[in-house]
Amino acid sequence: MVKHVIMWKLKDEACGRTKLENAKMIKEKLEALVGVVTEIKALEVGINIDCGDECAYDTCLISEFEDFDALNRYKVHPEHKKVSEFVKDIRISRTAVDYEF
Repeated sequence: MVKHVIMWKLKDEACGRTKLENAKMIKEKLEALVGVVTEIKALEVGINIDCGDECAYDTCLISEFEDFDALNRYKVHPEHKKVSEFVKDIRISRTAVDYEF
């Protein structure tokens, strides 16, 4: 199994919405992929509640896949690519870790 962990720092405002509004949209869009992208075995999206920490990221994705091939199919799935394009417009930075467990 492979765990795919992504964290994003979001712009204070982007696309006419606040950081929190955009974080909620990320959560909705990613959670909507479950059942659509069959490679997803588990998926959780968290929104940071401690906004006072300058080092903290705003939103995270923790997802699980059968193997790296399944993760790679997820990454190029058209529905995932739509979410990814949305996030690119509202983020400042992104970090990722993929590991076997």
